[in-house]
Amino acid sequence: KCSKQNTLSLAMRGLNGTPVELWELRELQKLNLSMNSLCSLPPALGTLDNLVVLNLWGNNLSSLPPEIGLLQKLRVLFACRNRLSEVPEELGSCARLEVLSLANNQITGLPGSLATMNSLTKLNLSHNRIVHIPTCVYSMKGLVFLHLACNRLETIADQIQDLVNLKILIVEGNSIHTLPKTLCFLESLELLNVDFNDLQNVPMEMYLLSKLGRLACHPMDKGLHIIHNPLLKPIQEVLQGGLSALYNYLKPT
Repeated sequence: KCSKQNTLSLAMRGLNGTPVELWELRELQKLNLSMNSLCSLPPALGTLDNLVVLNLWGNNLSSLPPEIGLLQKLRVLFACRNRLSEVPEELGSCARLEVLSLANNQITGLPGSLATMNSLTKLNLSHNRIVHIPTCVYSMKGLVFLHLACNRLETIADQIQDLVNLKILIVEGNSIHTLPKTLCFLESLELLNVDFNDLQNVPMEMYLLSKLGRLACHPMDKGLHIIHNPLLKPIQEVLQGGLSALYNYLKPT
């Protein structure tokens, strides 16, 4: 049903194709196609140029049409739990995009064109096949939330310091063996999750992350999450005294 609010939900309808009439609803602002069996979307998607929210969660999409770049008003795109191995360069034209979730796909990288997404505040790339944080991510200066858990990361580049507004960084379940000291210059960081990695040590500058406040216990808690890492003995022992003990240990005297 299309409501007065220009919202249409076709979620959980068992669709393996989209009805032709859908693309005539030019005034549509919110479209929910989640939890169907869609394998592709037609170029006609680009005609819905008033779309603000597009939910494609839980389909079988192996690609997104380049015409998605015509959705100039799009602010929220959920394309998680699909079969995407890449996203089109044209997505970079969605300059107003604020929330982008591409979690649970088969993505290995992102096109450089996404570097211009200055409005993006939340990016979820968790549960993909990413070995290096895509270079374009470091240009997304508005990012507040960056989720990269359960990928194949081994390092984080020094450019992480460019994400000056970042409050939440989740990289648990990777193979990260060192954290760059530039990470410690992110003064806004309130939650840093590096659980289940290969860290033996932490940067000496870690004490600069004053907003972390404490060691976190529960997954969504603010603070530092650092369990299940092969930390060297002095660090391990100091951590038993909490985050303040770690910071005191690291601070130059």
